[in-house]
Amino acid sequence: MKVLQTISNLSRHSGGISTCTYDLLSAMQELDIHVDLLALQKQEPVGKNKNWLKMLPNDAVGPYAYSRNMHRFLKQSDYDLYHTNGLWLYCNHITCEMARRKQKPYVITPHGMLYPEALARSYWKKWPLLKIFFEKDILQSDCIHVTCQQELKYVRAFGYRGPVAIIANPANLPPYLSEIALAKPIWMKNEQPRKIGFLGRLHPIKKVENLLYGMSLLKRPTDVQLIILGKGEEAYENFLRKEARRLGLTNIKFHGFVNGREKYEQLARLSCLFVPSDFENFGMIVTEALSVCTPVMASLGTPWEELNTKNCGWWVDRTPENIAMVIREVISMSSENLLAMGKRGRTLIEEKYSAKQASTQMENLYQWLTEKKSCPDFIQYI
Repeated sequence: MKVLQTISNLSRHSGGISTCTYDLLSAMQELDIHVDLLALQKQEPVGKNKNWLKMLPNDAVGPYAYSRNMHRFLKQSDYDLYHTNGLWLYCNHITCEMARRKQKPYVITPHGMLYPEALARSYWKKWPLLKIFFEKDILQSDCIHVTCQQELKYVRAFGYRGPVAIIANPANLPPYLSEIALAKPIWMKNEQPRKIGFLGRLHPIKKVENLLYGMSLLKRPTDVQLIILGKGEEAYENFLRKEARRLGLTNIKFHGFVNGREKYEQLARLSCLFVPSDFENFGMIVTEALSVCTPVMASLGTPWEELNTKNCGWWVDRTPENIAMVIREVISMSSENLLAMGKRGRTLIEEKYSAKQASTQMENLYQWLTEKKSCPDFIQYI
């Protein structure tokens, strides 16, 4: 069985799509499940020098990222199944188009791009692409891969009636995480004030300003320090800095982009990670924080109700009032109780979101589509 996944690029700065795609395929290779990944070369890729990575010279043109190199490779390719990550770019459409021409099955992973909030952004750009290319690509797909029940609902609302595979993104657990988790109790005991944080691309949909507004509702905002980890839109970062000054908040640090071991160490030093986004399709940052025993507050726009049911964080509306409530709880809790909450989160990640489980499920999906094996239990029909 020869399978090709495609993605526009693997840049570290492209957000979670690049990271979770690379992490899944890396995990599959370690289990001897061989899948190639095709992408255009960009600076600072999440991975390189792997024989399963098919990196092409970046000749992308325009907002649609038209690429002759991508077209040529796919036209000459010979795979049993094609699987594209994302929507709205040439890479995604030409993968579906070539699969149909070759009469091969294809899978689409939208990565949250069919959520109403995502469709509404720049809709005037997406509408012609949708009508000319992507409506057909989606509706004729042999299977759509989603990461949660919430995304399944929006795929059905779009009009897709075929099989949908619900496979969560895998939690990438580097071997050094155990060492970092062991150091966390020492960091928590010695660090005052309590540190809370945000990790991710700085963009208006992330609603980082709600953290500032929540802090401003505290009687003593200096009882906690906010660490903002990540880079993004310069205008949005400037807006956040101005809001912090306007609100008189001095205990805020803009740390910048983090990656690798530094990212996990920064997460482990937090008493709580906050994810106040409008919506998150899955939210890899949640698994990353929980994997180092850091509790998480995530908005109702994320699929993380388990933060409540497993008592490893807070799944609440992202209003400043709710954020202030969570911050007060974090400040008042003992280090032992916060650590116990974080450990329950790590157990959840190890038991339900392991890379081995996601890799095995993806292999079963591919075998079902190409070899007509029995239908996996994670496949949903109408």
